[in-house]
Amino acid sequence: MKKRLLFISMLTVLSALFLVMCISCKSTPAAPATPPPSPARPAAPAPDRGVQEARQKAMDFEAPAYFPSEWEAAEAQYGAEEWESATKAYDDLFQAALPLYAQAREDEIMAIREEIKASGLADAFPEYLKPIDDIALEAYTQYEAQDYYGAKETAAKAMEEYSTLLVGAKTYQARREIIDRGFLQYDQDNFERADEVATQAKTQYESGDKAGAVESAEEALLRYNLVLSNGWASYATERRTTAAKEKEFALEEKANIASRSIFREADVLFNQAEEDYARENFRNAGLHYIDAEARFAVARKDTDEKRIIAEDAIRLAEEKVEASSETATEAERIIEGGSR
Repeated sequence: MKKRLLFISMLTVLSALFLVMCISCKSTPAAPATPPPSPARPAAPAPDRGVQEARQKAMDFEAPAYFPSEWEAAEAQYGAEEWESATKAYDDLFQAALPLYAQAREDEIMAIREEIKASGLADAFPEYLKPIDDIALEAYTQYEAQDYYGAKETAAKAMEEYSTLLVGAKTYQARREIIDRGFLQYDQDNFERADEVATQAKTQYESGDKAGAVESAEEALLRYNLVLSNGWASYATERRTTAAKEKEFALEEKANIASRSIFREADVLFNQAEEDYARENFRNAGLHYIDAEARFAVARKDTDEKRIIAEDAIRLAEEKVEASSETATEAERIIEGGSR
């Protein structure tokens, strides 16, 4: 009997579970069907190799910078996959940009070379400049032979060599200015140390250690510039004193009246020097003081010459007056004698 009841209970539970599952299945919506995959879009065709080369060549010689609007038009054709017309556009841009690019590189080389020449280094050490000039000439030869990439690379090498030598040229020029202006007396310690480092730079350069030579030359240049700064400060102070005295002498001699225009020119220069001195621009101050002093001296000389001329005129006038008086006296005597 118990077994029968147990069986019935189990059957009832199973029936209930079945009923619940059926209800759940009816209330839950069916999952949507997975949509079929979209058809793959065809990949854009790769640019033609010829157009890629033409485009790169035009970029390498800075066509976008020289012809921006034309470059945009060529880029539009490239984006529209018009390979043939884009290739021609890039080739035309390359041909148009090429002489401009070459001229720009030549101008850069000539400018830095002239700066080296102006320093006096090339005259003192011509053996330093000639090998670099040979590199620059090689670049020109390559350009004439239409080896444009070779010329581009060689010109860049020449610029690098000129730039290295320029550091030495500036160092040489600073040293020469110190000696020419007599500034050695103002900072001999820095000058001697600069000479030691400059000699080291020369040795490094000649041995092929260009990087080391530049580093040493820059240190020497820094020390030479310190000597120049100290020298100009002291020199400007000295010139200020002498220019002020010359102005004082000119005022005492009334040059501001007798030679007004020259005195004014000198005074403008002196005032400019005073402004530079106050701003600690001692180089300009020193040069303006020198010019002012010279103009004050000219004003004094001009005043002195005018004074001499005036004195001569007064003397001649007095002589004429005296002569006239003697003539009048003689005439009076003759008249008086004749009337007797």
